[in-house]
Amino acid sequence: MRQLPTGTVTFLFTDIEGSTRLLHELGDAYAGVLAEHRRAVRDAFGRYRGVEVDTQGDAFFFAFARASDAVLAAEAAQGALAKGPVRVRMGLHTGEPIVTDEGYVGADVHRAARVMSAGHGGQVLVSGATARLLDSRTELTDLGEHRLKDLSAPERLYQLGEAPFPPLKTLYRTNLPVVTTPLVGRERELEEAGALVCSHRLVTLTGPGGSGKTRLAVHLAADAADDFPDGVYWVPLQAIRDPANVAHTIAAAVGADDDLIAHVGSRHILVLLDNFEQVVEASPTVSSLLAGTPNAKVLVTSREPLDIASEQRYPVDPLRLDDAELLFNERAHAVMHGFRPTPEVKVICEHLDRLPLAIELAAARVALLDPGDLLARLDQRLPLLASRSRDAPARQRTLRATIEWSYELLDANEQQLFRRMGAFRGSFSLEAAESVCGAELDTVESLVVKNLLRRRWGTGRLLMLNTIREYSSERLEDSPEAQAIHRRHAEFFLDVARSANLNAGDLAPGGQRLDVAFEEQDNLRGALSWALRNGEIQLGLELATALEQFWVANDPAEGVRWFHRALVDHPATETAVPVRAHALRAWGSSTHIAGDPAGAEPLWEQSLALFEEVGDEHGCAVILHRLSISAMVRGDLIQARELVESSHSVHARNEDWWQKTWGHAQTTGTLGAIARDMGDDALALERLGESADLARAVGVEWWQGGMLAELAALSLRMGRVEEAETHARESLAIAVRLGDRSGQVFGVGLLACVAAEYGELERAGRLWGAIEEERAHAPLGGWQRHRDACSARIRRAANSEFDVGLAAGRELELDTAAEEALVRSPN
Repeated sequence: MRQLPTGTVTFLFTDIEGSTRLLHELGDAYAGVLAEHRRAVRDAFGRYRGVEVDTQGDAFFFAFARASDAVLAAEAAQGALAKGPVRVRMGLHTGEPIVTDEGYVGADVHRAARVMSAGHGGQVLVSGATARLLDSRTELTDLGEHRLKDLSAPERLYQLGEAPFPPLKTLYRTNLPVVTTPLVGRERELEEAGALVCSHRLVTLTGPGGSGKTRLAVHLAADAADDFPDGVYWVPLQAIRDPANVAHTIAAAVGADDDLIAHVGSRHILVLLDNFEQVVEASPTVSSLLAGTPNAKVLVTSREPLDIASEQRYPVDPLRLDDAELLFNERAHAVMHGFRPTPEVKVICEHLDRLPLAIELAAARVALLDPGDLLARLDQRLPLLASRSRDAPARQRTLRATIEWSYELLDANEQQLFRRMGAFRGSFSLEAAESVCGAELDTVESLVVKNLLRRRWGTGRLLMLNTIREYSSERLEDSPEAQAIHRRHAEFFLDVARSANLNAGDLAPGGQRLDVAFEEQDNLRGALSWALRNGEIQLGLELATALEQFWVANDPAEGVRWFHRALVDHPATETAVPVRAHALRAWGSSTHIAGDPAGAEPLWEQSLALFEEVGDEHGCAVILHRLSISAMVRGDLIQARELVESSHSVHARNEDWWQKTWGHAQTTGTLGAIARDMGDDALALERLGESADLARAVGVEWWQGGMLAELAALSLRMGRVEEAETHARESLAIAVRLGDRSGQVFGVGLLACVAAEYGELERAGRLWGAIEEERAHAPLGGWQRHRDACSARIRRAANSEFDVGLAAGRELELDTAAEEALVRSPN
């Protein structure tokens, strides 16, 4: 394991000049030349105690504890390479980096790489920071001050020795702004957008406020500077509001006294127009400039495109997560030198949508808040994310100001729609926007184009970044129409929930659609929360009840909490008797599956009394079946059979085919379970199979999957292992498809038993280890009564091979274990 120098470190970067050309010239011989180059560099640097930090292709990154050793190493390496075909440029810079598990990070590392990239093959460049550490015996040539392409302030550079070389590859004829911190990440964007700048005359970087468009653009301009010998010019437009002033502003930046087009003429220049969104009506000015000048190019940053014919758009998305974490850590280290990353940093970056501005503002808070404390305060992002920096533009000192800048540029209709969309949580459909917000297609498209709203490719769904949505929500709450919009939102998503057919007591044609609830779950929870918070208890109960099967399949404990809020925290609230009866039934469902059958029974008894009060025969039949399950769990099989047979008879009188068939799917399955517990395995197999078929007919997959799991467990008990495997696989596949964690635990456990029966003990241990502590993964539900039997069965076969698999399985996530269980063993 390499030991990196700490404290003050001298970095030495190398790169082969013209490596692509050499590859073409030397062909197959290039591999040997490259290997010899690597040997010579490593030998020379190692001789002077250099530590290899990284190697990429034909480039090296070494670190030295002493600047003088780095210089001697560079001299030795250049001497060893002098007679060969490879010409290597080298750059040295000294600083105090951040040391991480991956190596060094920090501004000084970036600076060293930029020093190297300014040189030519055979040349060794030394920064002023390194030169100051060398004694007079080191022969240095002062090359004067240069602006490196990292856009930092001018740096005095020196050359080792006096050999003549062409001018350095640094910035000249430019007014690009000085940046004080390195660009983090964006390698892909620099490559892709850089290619566009190379091949097109007009490129527009678009993205939401705070996404880092300006920072990326100035680095693109700096990287392209060698292609524009007549200059690279930055034109900041944030202070310009009148489109008529844009041409004059560009002229002033490029040094034109009067006629901009005549001044530019045939010059090869790049003009960077920054923050074009508030003067987008000046797009014809850009068209005229390009039409009148054959060699000029224009790079634009804007929250919306210019919409002119020659424009190439490049969207600047939020950072990738690893880059977002690195940015936070670097900025935090600049604020507090002793800062060390923690696991909360990743979560913070996700909360902040991986927006560079938001991350930088948050990182500045580590002077006062540890990452854990910072994360706890991020529920309200906008007030927290403010900067004390005096040199940042006013619109970038707080995240709110950045978003507000975009909001103020909208017209009245766009502002109204933007506000109303603050009612949504997560993603939503265009239909939802039209129904809840009265959205028109053109206005929605405008918000997408202006990067205040996003469209998920492949689904067509819309969403706002969390930081933008928070601002939108604030605007909505400050408006007089807030309550009306929230009510429309809640009523719309009540209809969505009902369309998903998840009220387990009243099945309608079309089968159940758990996928709808999973897709809309953020908005469904938002609607529920608003209804209960604002005293709309009946609306809240209807929503919670309509999601009965979602709670059962996803997290019954959550269902219990919602019903408790509605029925216990608001006990005196008037609600219609049928609504309350259905809600008590659904509350009992969540309570039972959450592992509290005794707590579910009184809820079902209250529900039965209310159904009897209003004469709802179907509702009574549903509850009689639920109470039969309670009796079965208690071990009173006689009462259980009486109750379920009563329920079955009532369902038989129902003229609604869907309700009758769904009711019989449940009662038949429970009669099968009772037969099993009474020792009649043949009848149990028949009834359980019939129940699975009926559930398939009405499209209730979760019940079908449960019956298949029961069949698998019974088949195992009867020694019919192949049948057990077939049923368990089908059951587990359904649970995975529905996101039913309880069903996944049950299915993985059954297939672990199947593997043990086949003698595949390591596989059995691996699967069992993944669900051994299933209470941490999922509610037990139907799996609870089978767990002990499965455990006893699988433990009888356990040996050292099983124990190896068990240890490995304990590291598996449930979804990974389910995926493995569904793959048939080659044995």
